[in-house]
Amino acid sequence: MNVLHTADWHLGQRFQNQERLDEHRCFLTWLTKALDEHAVDVLVVAGDVFDTGVPSAAARQLYYDFLAGLQQAKTCRDVVIVGGNHDAAATLNASAGLLKSLRVHVMGGAPAAFEDHWLALPHGAAVPRLLVAAVPYLRDGDVRRLVPGETAPEREARLRDGIADHYRAVADAGRLFYGQHAGPVLATGHLFAAGCADNFDHTERPLSIGSLGQITADAFPESFDYVALGHLHRPQVVGGQGRVRYSGAPVPLSFSEVGHPQQVLLLTFGSGPGCPEVRALDVPCERRLLRLKGTLDEVLREIADFDNSAFRHEAWAEVLVRPTGPWAEIQEAVNAGWQATGGRLRVLHTKALRAHETADNPETATAATGHLPMLDELTPTAVFEQLLAGRDHDEFSEAKREELRGTFAELLRG
Repeated sequence: MNVLHTADWHLGQRFQNQERLDEHRCFLTWLTKALDEHAVDVLVVAGDVFDTGVPSAAARQLYYDFLAGLQQAKTCRDVVIVGGNHDAAATLNASAGLLKSLRVHVMGGAPAAFEDHWLALPHGAAVPRLLVAAVPYLRDGDVRRLVPGETAPEREARLRDGIADHYRAVADAGRLFYGQHAGPVLATGHLFAAGCADNFDHTERPLSIGSLGQITADAFPESFDYVALGHLHRPQVVGGQGRVRYSGAPVPLSFSEVGHPQQVLLLTFGSGPGCPEVRALDVPCERRLLRLKGTLDEVLREIADFDNSAFRHEAWAEVLVRPTGPWAEIQEAVNAGWQATGGRLRVLHTKALRAHETADNPETATAATGHLPMLDELTPTAVFEQLLAGRDHDEFSEAKREELRGTFAELLRG
C-alpha cells in the first residue's frame, strides 16, 4: 500500500503582504498528478492546512477544489487530514461530515474518546489494509489541567507527559478495537519534537511558547509502524528513528527556509507490520526565496547578476546589509537595484546586520540558539530589549534606542 505524507501547506498565507495562492495552486496541481503517477492509495496531511484559523474565501476554495478533484484520482481513495496549531478545529470540522462521503477523513481537534482517533482504510473494506491513528495538534486542555502555582519546568514536564500518555491511550484503544489486525499502523501528529531543527524565526508560532520541544521519538508507542508529523518545515527524521518523520513544508514559507528541500514523502508499506520504505518526492519550485548578505556593493552586484530564467515567478529576497553609511541611502540604493531587474527579483525586506550578527547568521543570539523562554522567565527589561532587537535601523537609530531605554526605565521606577 502506498501512502503519501505531507503537511504544513499554510493555504492563504500572505508573505510580507504578498499573495501566495498561485504558488499553492501550482503545488496542489502537481500533487494531484503525483498521486496518480505513484499509485498512491492514501493521502495524509499532518496539520496546518491553512495559515490562519479563519482562512480567506479564496484559500478555502482552493482546498475544496483540490479535494473535489481527487474524486477523479486513479488510485487515491482515502484522504486523512488532521488539524495543526494554525488551523481552527471548528473550521476544519465544519465540513467533516460532508467530506466523509467523499472518503476525506478530517480530525480538526482531539475527539472525546481515544477510539475515535482510529480509521480503518480503505474506508468500508471488510478487511482493512491500513490502520491510521489520526491525532491532530494537541492543545493544553487536551492533555493536562492547570495547576495553581506550578513552575515553568513543572508545566513543561506535565505537557510532555500528557502528550506521551495521550498517544499511549490511543494505541491501547487501537489494540482493543483492532487487536486482530495484522497489517501496518500509521499515526499522525503536529508538534515540536526534541532535537529537531526548528523554523521559529518567521510566522510559525512556537507550540505553547516553545514548551513542547521535549517530545522524543520514544514517546510514540512501538505499535505505530510510522508516525507522520507536521509543524516543522524542514524535512527530518526524529531521534534517529526512521519511522518518525517530518515531511516538511512543500512551499517555502519564510526566508529562514532558504535552502530547505521542498518535498513530500512516499511511503510503501508491505502487507504486514513494519516501517515502510520511504522515498522523498521533490516538489517543483515555482518561486525562489533568497537571502542576499554582505556590503551594499556586494548585494547590489548579486541583485544585478541574479538569473531567474528557470522559475515561473519573480524571486523574493531579503537583503541583509552591513551598514557603512546613512541607512536611508542604503535602502534607496537597494530599491533602485531590484527595480532595475525588470521583474526578475523583488526585495521584500532590507535589514541591517548589527554588530553581534554575521552575514552567515543574521538571527539574534536568542533565535540562533533555538531557546524560546517562557514569558514568566523573562524580566520586563528583557522583553523590552527583545522588542528593540526586532526593530530595523530605519525605524530606530541607536540614539532613539537609548532614549527609549531611558523612558522605559523611568516607567519601571514608577
